[in-house]
Amino acid sequence: MISSGINAEYGGPFHFRAPSKILWRTIRGMIPHKTQRGMEALNRLRVYEGVPAPYDKMKRMVVPSALRVLRLKPGRKYASVGRISREVGWKYGDVVEKLEEKRKVKSAAYFEAKKKMNALRAKAEQTV
Repeated sequence: MISSGINAEYGGPFHFRAPSKILWRTIRGMIPHKTQRGMEALNRLRVYEGVPAPYDKMKRMVVPSALRVLRLKPGRKYASVGRISREVGWKYGDVVEKLEEKRKVKSAAYFEAKKKMNALRAKAEQTV
């Protein structure tokens, strides 16, 4: 047996398992990350699992040109990053889903309160 300086049992390739890190790594491959401009662009990029606290109160935007219904022909196969992450060993999908359910309940309550305030404001503006 020949002795070597590396442990071949633990060799790569290494890959990220979390969906946010998979997306980050994919975008990193699309930009010139070794240049100063690319490094600055990559530092500006933020990726998260779910919707974190500062962004859950902001209005969400839909990019129509990126909708799967418009981009793919009917019957085409597609893959979601979350499913791929679960298949490669990401263990926190259930935790993120539970947190997202809690966030959606809070968001619905916030939206109902906002609608009531807007209705009251509109009624007050009509009377004045």
